[in-house]
Amino acid sequence: MPSFEPVIGLEVHAELATLSKMFCGCPVVDSTNAEPNSSVCEICTGMPGTLPVINQRAVEFALRVALALNCDIAETSVFARKNYFYPDLPKGFQISQYEMPLAQNGWLDFETEDGDRRIRIRRVHLEEDTGKLLHREGYSLVDFNRSGVPLLEIVSEPDMHSTEDVKVFATSLRSLLRYLEVSSADMEKGIVRFEANVSLRSKGSQDLGTRTEVKNLNSFRAMVKALEYEIERQGQILMQGGEVQQETVGWDETRGVTVPQRSKEEAHDYRYFPEPDLPPLQIDPAWVDRIRNELPELPGAKRARFVSKYHLTPYAAALLVEERPVADYFEAAVAHDPGTSPTKIANWLTGEYFGLLNLAGVEIDRSKVSPQSFAELVAMVEREDINATSGKVVLEEIFETGGSPIEIVEARGLAQINDPQAIMDLVNQVLGENPKQVEQYFAGKTTISQWLFGQVMRAAGGRANPALVRANLEQALKNLEESCRSGE
Repeated sequence: MPSFEPVIGLEVHAELATLSKMFCGCPVVDSTNAEPNSSVCEICTGMPGTLPVINQRAVEFALRVALALNCDIAETSVFARKNYFYPDLPKGFQISQYEMPLAQNGWLDFETEDGDRRIRIRRVHLEEDTGKLLHREGYSLVDFNRSGVPLLEIVSEPDMHSTEDVKVFATSLRSLLRYLEVSSADMEKGIVRFEANVSLRSKGSQDLGTRTEVKNLNSFRAMVKALEYEIERQGQILMQGGEVQQETVGWDETRGVTVPQRSKEEAHDYRYFPEPDLPPLQIDPAWVDRIRNELPELPGAKRARFVSKYHLTPYAAALLVEERPVADYFEAAVAHDPGTSPTKIANWLTGEYFGLLNLAGVEIDRSKVSPQSFAELVAMVEREDINATSGKVVLEEIFETGGSPIEIVEARGLAQINDPQAIMDLVNQVLGENPKQVEQYFAGKTTISQWLFGQVMRAAGGRANPALVRANLEQALKNLEESCRSGE
């Protein structure tokens, strides 16, 4: 039975967060909730006699991404007409780049469970987005609000050989776009769209098999599921001696299958030729240098710094740097209270705090919990002013009200009980009130000690130092046992 290896490359389309469209002055609006066709003009709807003008801000954003991906920047790039007709592209062609793109020959490094990976980037180029079709029963409507929005296309080489590679590459690239502040990269709104080219070949072979292009991948989960299905489908065809057809397929989320859409076009099918209404794009090397010098610290470098400077685990560092506002929040919290362990701050942030943010659907930069209040809370737990249980209660209240952790602890009487004698009194009280459970413990049911621990914590209103409660409970039970033995 032959063994096959998947070969996968991604094409990524990301709408750029400019104020106006790629070749006209129409404002960019949220196409998911704006009034249909409310941001259109003669240029983005392809009226005869109109002339496009290149959006300089879009070029700047594209250069940021290309530089962050270690690409070679072309001093001269050329826009081209990509000829095909869709109902949401009324002029019958898309202005894109082909033979002379903005940037080429880059790479993106990232970490997977199997180690470090480098995926080569074939090209980065600019184009315009299409409109949007809204299908109804028996007819379709067209919304041109999205038509002409600046679109960045990033094409990888076919360097990925597993769905894990694809998922980590895609999430890393999305994180990069957000770090550079060039795109919201919101998959749910279609701001970033992934298309995968996948083929199979015999393991050990360097030849490429016949590929299919998988579309309609609007989430990372859908992308993984679609690739798993397509790899299995192609494998079955090859195992039976058949041939895979080169075609474009769509992912049907409901049925969990890929479905043929059309035969796969080649470049010559689009009849590319230079856009006659736009001059070649000339890039000043000094402008490129200025943009390169203004790039922020990127996720990979930040992750490595968090590990070396703050002694975080690679896993914790990766969680913190995935979103730039989270990484900034973490560093602001650490800077506010240098005496508190960065590891403890990271643990609380990626644990309890992430849980609250996810449940409420709130981004961290819109939360009422300031980095300073968060650092103070973690410090109080670390100093044992309050225990972890009370810390969670305080965090929940700060999350709702934005109050001060110190004031909340004082107002609610949550200060931790650290007095050994007070805790021993509570332990003796619980043991005296539960003689049956104590007998069960001495009869060999040692797990009952955990129940007794819970009763002590309840008697203390959850404020007792857990370590002292356990130590005192263990000692009290030991004393009772010795007393029983000496009385025999």
